[in-house]
Amino acid sequence: MASLEFTYAIPDLHGRVDLLKLAVARIVDHSAGRKAKIVTLGDYVDRGPQSAEILDLLINWPAQYPPLFPLKGNHEAMMWATCRGHAQFEWWIQNGGGQTLESYGLDPKNPAELERVAEAHLQFISDLPLIHVDRHRVFVHAGVDPALSLEQQSERVLLWKRYPQQSQEGHGERHVVHGHDANPSGPVVTSGRTNLDSLAWKMGRLVVGVFDDNVPGGACDFIEVVSPE
Repeated sequence: MASLEFTYAIPDLHGRVDLLKLAVARIVDHSAGRKAKIVTLGDYVDRGPQSAEILDLLINWPAQYPPLFPLKGNHEAMMWATCRGHAQFEWWIQNGGGQTLESYGLDPKNPAELERVAEAHLQFISDLPLIHVDRHRVFVHAGVDPALSLEQQSERVLLWKRYPQQSQEGHGERHVVHGHDANPSGPVVTSGRTNLDSLAWKMGRLVVGVFDDNVPGGACDFIEVVSPE
């Protein structure tokens, strides 16, 4: 009999380090010493109040926590492109970048402040992978093109895709686990994919997907994390 091994997927946090810490504590309790890993699905920054703190925690991941596999989201891509001068300042600010700058103690109305964003954070973002694949599932921020192999996927699809409503699409025999498309009533579960984004930064309710590494398909459990505030 295969030993129990779990993957815990944490979707879009958007500056809510409080929800991330609560989620990890719940995951540690839930795994109860069994083999486990955590995949974070991107969108750590923007909109919420503690983007810099989340990046600090991900970079300095405590050794006592389950191993971390962080992925890039489209908001990290926007932040990096803007701070490197490849995108318009106003575009990022309109998408929640002002709150990220404020988390560094910087003025969100002054483009010159971009030079003061932590270099270690920008390097971390640059190095983030776009996808995590195991035997039964594909973990990604936004989605995948089911008509292309995983090696042929474009960054734009992986970071920005929106599935049609009620879409059942997975990727071949693999179940797709993603965030990006916020639904306060989430998670949204179909036969081929699970969307975990429940607009946690605004609603204070984060849904973590629990996946048995030995069993194909969707989640075997969900952990609902609710902010006490």
